[in-house]
Amino acid sequence: MTALSIVNLAYRWPRQQTVCLDIPRFDIAAGERVFLHGPSGGGKSTLLGLLGGVAVPEKGAIELLGQNITALSGHSRDRFRADHIGFIFQQFNLLPWLSAIDNVLLPCTFSARRKQRAGNPRDEAARLLTHLDLAPDLWHKPAGELSVGQQQRVAAARALIGRPEILIADEPTSALDAPRQQIFIDLLLAEAKADGAALLFVSHDERLAAHFDRKVALAEINRVAVSKPAPAS
Repeated sequence: MTALSIVNLAYRWPRQQTVCLDIPRFDIAAGERVFLHGPSGGGKSTLLGLLGGVAVPEKGAIELLGQNITALSGHSRDRFRADHIGFIFQQFNLLPWLSAIDNVLLPCTFSARRKQRAGNPRDEAARLLTHLDLAPDLWHKPAGELSVGQQQRVAAARALIGRPEILIADEPTSALDAPRQQIFIDLLLAEAKADGAALLFVSHDERLAAHFDRKVALAEINRVAVSKPAPAS
């Protein structure tokens, strides 16, 4: 079964005359763990935005779990993302005034499907935070008072709760030293494997690729060589 499939995708940044992404084909199987790498500014985050339905390609199709999300309305894309995709953002995107555990529970607030799949959401949030080695005395602190590494673990737990079928991680270890990178990746891979989720892990650090089933360079699937200044990736 294919979790993610891109066919003849083309996208250009606003106010740019030429396309920045031209991807004839890219597939990820259900349960597969893929490492995608490329230089900063090369379009990695743009591609993730398209996969999450935040942006829409100029042409082509993006199928997630058999659903062509490019054919959906904006509201339907938002609903699909909430139900089926766990995102770990480069900047984490936590709500700083909410506690760590309440940040983790947010997907279950927005998605009845994720809430149902979580079983008891609060117990599942506690399990994930424990697995990700966040001490219980930190669970009720506002996320904005946590360290970068602690916030990262909260962001990972939020992405994992409710067992989404697709996990997307955008440079999630960029702020960590090597030992903490290893611990984080091991935990993320273990949770993805336990849930049978497809994982697309994006980074410029190719040293991390050995932990994944497949290593893909964005330049290998993108027929456009990005040379002009572009949004940060």
